[in-house]
Amino acid sequence: MIGYLNLSLRLVIWFLLTADFSLLNIILGIAIAFLLPGLHKTPSRLQDWVRVFWEIVVAIPQAYWEAIQIMLSPHDQEEITLERVKPQRTPGLIFLDIFLITFTPKTVVVKYHEEGWYEVHRINRR
Repeated sequence: MIGYLNLSLRLVIWFLLTADFSLLNIILGIAIAFLLPGLHKTPSRLQDWVRVFWEIVVAIPQAYWEAIQIMLSPHDQEEITLERVKPQRTPGLIFLDIFLITFTPKTVVVKYHEEGWYEVHRINRR
């Protein structure tokens, strides 16, 4: 099951990058998804994938709310904080975590440290 989620994530990224759903591009995307290393080597749990997808669903209305807040009142305070990566994260789940943080308008991941930290840039109101 987890292998299918990793494969699906790779295909979604491929289609987002190419924006082409022709038969040739689908075949190329599947071939590249299988040829990339690490598809079956990284153990992860289904519970982690479900939690991340739920967090993405919750982040959509949060992103709209934050965009409205930014338009209505200035956010002129900036800070960079370090956030710990959740334990035992696969590269696919780390990518989804970074996507989730960057998806909302007030935060963006500036850098990922191999030691298990994200540098997160935030804007706040004073």
